[in-house]
Amino acid sequence: MCGLSAIFAYATKAPPVDPGELDRITDRMAPRGPDGRDTWISADRRVGLGHRRLAIIDLSPAGAQPMARGALRITFNGEIYNYRDLRAGLEAKGVTFRTQTDTEVILALYEAEGAAMVRRLRGMFAFVLWDETRRGVLLARDPHGIKPLYYADDGATIRAASQVKALTAGGRCGGGADPAAEVGFLLFGYVPEPHTIVSGIAALPAGSTLWVDAAGRRAPEPYCDHAAFQDDGAGRQPLAEALRDSVRHHMVADVPVGVFLSAGLDSSTLVGLASELQGAGLDTFTLGFDEFRGTPRDEVPLAESVAAHYGTRHRTSWVEGKSFHAKLDAVLDAMDQPTIDGVNVYFVAREAARAGLKVALSGLGGDELFRGYDTFVQVPRLVGKASAIPGRRSLGTAFRRLSAAALRRFTSPKWAGLLEYGGDYAGAYLLRRGLFMPWELPEVLDPDRVRAGWEALDPLGRLTATQAGCEEPTRKVAALESAWYMRNQLLRDADWAGMAHSIEIRVPFVDAWLSRALAPVGAADGPSKRDMAATPAKPLPEAVLARPKTGFFVPVRDWLAAGRIPAERGLRGWARFVLARFSG
Repeated sequence: MCGLSAIFAYATKAPPVDPGELDRITDRMAPRGPDGRDTWISADRRVGLGHRRLAIIDLSPAGAQPMARGALRITFNGEIYNYRDLRAGLEAKGVTFRTQTDTEVILALYEAEGAAMVRRLRGMFAFVLWDETRRGVLLARDPHGIKPLYYADDGATIRAASQVKALTAGGRCGGGADPAAEVGFLLFGYVPEPHTIVSGIAALPAGSTLWVDAAGRRAPEPYCDHAAFQDDGAGRQPLAEALRDSVRHHMVADVPVGVFLSAGLDSSTLVGLASELQGAGLDTFTLGFDEFRGTPRDEVPLAESVAAHYGTRHRTSWVEGKSFHAKLDAVLDAMDQPTIDGVNVYFVAREAARAGLKVALSGLGGDELFRGYDTFVQVPRLVGKASAIPGRRSLGTAFRRLSAAALRRFTSPKWAGLLEYGGDYAGAYLLRRGLFMPWELPEVLDPDRVRAGWEALDPLGRLTATQAGCEEPTRKVAALESAWYMRNQLLRDADWAGMAHSIEIRVPFVDAWLSRALAPVGAADGPSKRDMAATPAKPLPEAVLARPKTGFFVPVRDWLAAGRIPAERGLRGWARFVLARFSG
């Protein structure tokens, strides 16, 4: 896990790469890579690569980046979990290696197969690869978008990095706040890709590659999308076998691997499976909140019982409001784009770092894979009821205009939009996951920016397109949750909050091989959370199995009310505060 940077002056009119700019971009990502730092600029100064290293595989200096192999050079962020198998296959064909890294395997595989090799990489990754022979760069990102990759192209030079803030630190790209990003953040609590909060900087879409040469930047080319995990299930594998295979691959490292443990089924199952594979001495970490001590929301006692059940080396970190406010500026500095979540990950990653770990497994993705959210029931139910009402769109618009102001005085503003938005999956999902409702946006943001942002973002059109290829209701919801909430909020938050403490967070439930093994993802007859929880050889404690799903709560409302942040409507007040910090 690392931080990457790249500058490619592809047009003849472009000025040469500025070493100072490359340094500024690279150094803004110092927490992502405390174990090493280097840059490389070609002799003609048309391309420059930078890297911050967090050493996980092959800890020797041979693993330093940017790494060269023949006419190729790469800067890479992430882990390739099947690199040993890929390496063995190449060695059988006579290919030789000088390091024990997964990075060199990417280079050797590109030599053999070109850009198509990305389909064979199992892991979380983002990289920029310079091909001297073809005089171009290849940008690539993993199928689920676990690792970020942002770029800015001014028509002559393309710049890329692992963080938006790193690109802006270079001083030569990015303007003001992007209205589409502002609208998306207010709607969902995160910025939907490919938009970023900074105008002129875009995210490379998950599961895609991008080629740039003297002819300019091509369009991103997808090699994997959610449809790849929605086949007919003909190849579905036994659940226990598929889960063990994923956990086994995610534990590949030359440093110890721990687990973030809550009282939920997802992380408890990971602890059970990981303890089977590793044996004694597995490190686990739980985050507790003083405000929840002794209440049903306190996850600490049950998590500690799971740790004792599996004999792990357990550590609990307690957080209270004063800790949050003391670290607020540090949290906002580490937060690469505005989000209403991620605070819990920030503090649990801090605890893992204090214990000396570099890698931790997270149960993120289990709800999307095994239909754990109430959205899997609520959204189809709402669509079914609202769509059956004749003339519901025109009637719903009129009802919303007449009732919205009155309803929000004593209940959620979402009730006003049930008829107008609830009759299709895009609108119903927006109602369920939305933070501010569309009709509220002009009260929070300048109306002209709302109009421009809504048009550029096209949230309802994109939500419709996300699940258009899925016929079954639960599969539609799975597509929406995976491509929107999981990718744009959960995975992005895990990245910035973990890397703020130089912690690599791995997500065994978010794995392309696992998704294909269990496809079609989200199917009503697919494995459930209970099926997942039954996979460890040593069964989970009965108290965990019997515990109703409650979600993971952070006492943000209490913290906001006690500090300098407006406490208006809890997370909505927090969202206003965060957006103001990012939008200036």
